[in-house]
Amino acid sequence: MLQPMLSLVGAGPGDPELITLKAIKTLRAADVILYDALACEELLQYASPGTLCLSVGKRPGHHAVPQDEICRLIVHYAHSHGHVVRLKGGDPFLFGRAEEEIRVAREAGIPVQTIPGITSAIAAPASQGIPLTARGLHESCWITTGTTRTGTISADIALAAQSTATVVILMGMSRIREIMDIFITNGKSGIPAAVIQSATTGEERCATGSVADIAELAEEAGIGSPAVIIIGETVRLHPALWKEYANLTAHSNEPPL
Repeated sequence: MLQPMLSLVGAGPGDPELITLKAIKTLRAADVILYDALACEELLQYASPGTLCLSVGKRPGHHAVPQDEICRLIVHYAHSHGHVVRLKGGDPFLFGRAEEEIRVAREAGIPVQTIPGITSAIAAPASQGIPLTARGLHESCWITTGTTRTGTISADIALAAQSTATVVILMGMSRIREIMDIFITNGKSGIPAAVIQSATTGEERCATGSVADIAELAEEAGIGSPAVIIIGETVRLHPALWKEYANLTAHSNEPPL
């Protein structure tokens, strides 16, 4: 008998080899796969023959399929085909609107499971040798969106700018200059910063600098969305900045890390 089911699967940050084994097994068991623009299409090779694969990708300003329609498709295909896999870039529970799709499925009586994925908030800085925490530099981190669904800058940015944590900002490239101005207002103009586009893929590009100049440097490097912005002392551990940081700490009694 037909058994409706929804699986929310994290596809990882972009490199198809960074998907989990459990996610691959779930893709093989799917009857329908609804995949995002940020989910590498190479992952569809794991689908079984006959699986219906539909792109429902969304980009800021270019919504191919509205969220309401995605939710409708989930319910429709779960009842008509059975096991629906919603393949999302990164991790479903970090700015992935997973809660909306779970609610719709549960209201329709469809069981739900979640397969976590590697988020770009961690993978992007890691791919460039930037840790989010490091002994003696940062003991915590913030992960926040740069803009809200109305296009305004998130109020959390101002709070993050007052902290001593590493700050990771997703979906902030369209307002990067204004975001950096908030950090400058909070006395952070000299704090190291990096912008990483298309992390873990063959198109990965990175610009490093400081809060004061990172927006200009990213623009000069032609870096745009999708990109991750990192602000904090741990950015000094990037290979391009490491020698300068090592020289600063060479005469200190404290270990650099």
